[in-house]
Amino acid sequence: MKKFELTSEFVTFLGKKLFRIKALVSFGDVKEGGLGGLVEKEENLDQSGNAWVYGNARVSGDARVSGDARVSGDARVSGNARVSGDAWVSGDARVSGDARVSGDAQVSGNAWVSGDAWVQNCRDYSATSCFGSENRTTTFFRTKDGGISVRCGCFYGTLNEFREKVKERHGDSRLAKEYLMLADLMEFRLSKDE
Repeated sequence: MKKFELTSEFVTFLGKKLFRIKALVSFGDVKEGGLGGLVEKEENLDQSGNAWVYGNARVSGDARVSGDARVSGDARVSGNARVSGDAWVSGDARVSGDARVSGDAQVSGNAWVSGDAWVQNCRDYSATSCFGSENRTTTFFRTKDGGISVRCGCFYGTLNEFREKVKERHGDSRLAKEYLMLADLMEFRLSKDE
């Protein structure tokens, strides 16, 4: 039995039509007839479990939300990303690429996890705001191979690549020192527990 359907209401986002969803039955905190967020296709949201896309949140591409996961606010899940378990993606957060967010992880605010991110709880990522020349959010996260990657503006790469880019762009400035101290702190925080 299907728990939701696509409505005729849609928005065009990056050249793709995303359709508003409507609950066909009550489940979790969703009531029958309640409207949800936006998905590109039915496969973006599992028909079983209590997973739901709320408000203006968007799920597109081959991304999938399942289990009891929630995507809410203005959050976006795209690419081949997976959000599952009791995970919650909210605010203006982005989950993209082959990223996996699961367990009881909560990705929120302006955080952006991407690539091969592997986030199962709050110890697997950290987002810092108001850093750098643009006062943007910089997100550090564990990857499936056990490494640490960074998303900062248009930069995406490993922690060491981030350090090199900071030195190249900001030299020995105070801003560079802040970024490098932040990288050291995040390396300590996100390294595997001993």
